[in-house]
Amino acid sequence: MASKHIVIPIFVPHKGCPFDCIFCNQKNISGQKDDMTEDKMISIIESHIRSACEDAYIEIGFYGGSFTGIDREEQYRYLETANRYIKKGRVKGIRLSTRPDYITKDILGYLKEYSVSTIELGVQSLDNEVLQKSCRGHSVEDVYNASALIKEMGFILGIQTMIGLPGDSREKALQTAKKVVNISPDILRIYPTLVVRDTYLEKMYTEGQYTPLELDEAVELCAELLYVYEKNNINVIRIGLQPTESINEGGDVIAGPFHPAFRQLVESRMALDTIERAIIEKNLSNKSSLVICTGKKEISNVIGQGRKNVEYLRKKYKYDKIIVIECNGGHELYDIKY
Repeated sequence: MASKHIVIPIFVPHKGCPFDCIFCNQKNISGQKDDMTEDKMISIIESHIRSACEDAYIEIGFYGGSFTGIDREEQYRYLETANRYIKKGRVKGIRLSTRPDYITKDILGYLKEYSVSTIELGVQSLDNEVLQKSCRGHSVEDVYNASALIKEMGFILGIQTMIGLPGDSREKALQTAKKVVNISPDILRIYPTLVVRDTYLEKMYTEGQYTPLELDEAVELCAELLYVYEKNNINVIRIGLQPTESINEGGDVIAGPFHPAFRQLVESRMALDTIERAIIEKNLSNKSSLVICTGKKEISNVIGQGRKNVEYLRKKYKYDKIIVIECNGGHELYDIKY
């Protein structure tokens, strides 16, 4: 059995960011208002290591800002502290997130010296109009150049994308996905845009200049994107922001498609789409009952939160009964019998 993978998150909110992207307030998103200090960093690392199982694969991750845009000496201090744990064998690697235009061979050189293994780029979109309207301050070309350098120098490449930004559309999001597939990152994150308190996007939303995606709309689009990525063997490690005290209902989310179990909603939607296709292909729409056979891990996705999928199918196809049963080994396509 594989050991558990643990990433110890060290948040450096807004550190190294030359621009205030319209959607961003990292202090609210991360839930951390104060700057990170070495003592605080050590305390966080030690706490996570103590609670980890003995054979866990542990990494230290720097998040919340553009790490390689931080003052160089300050970067060295953070990296030196993290690297001490690698030298002692207590941590396996370091990962960080940064901007595509803050990657050079020189930067990657010292990151390699400090045992950084994974670099995630805040890409958001591969459409220049969307980037411009979001005040990103970098171009699509910057993403291609940085990605190529990172892969060339042997790092694990991660890409972070967003949907629902100003100027974005379903078509642009799907085009971004196709371009991401061509880049072929090792890992990927998808974040639906939320209107967070104390951002310029909040001002736009309040003044009627921006309309966020509805939850169902975001779920449907993310299901399409996840299908594209899975089909091309891109490992999507997160969909939707991690809920925190701030990023939660009644917190700093003003509007937008927030849900604490957003990924499950997406995977449940994909399961529903698969089932509907099978119903049509197998001509099962005129039967009185339906049995859906699936793997143990997929049962909750097939049923849907609050039995949403089952009720939708029952009403649409007028089934008297729908039964979901477990099959050994699981299925990617659902075996529907009657």
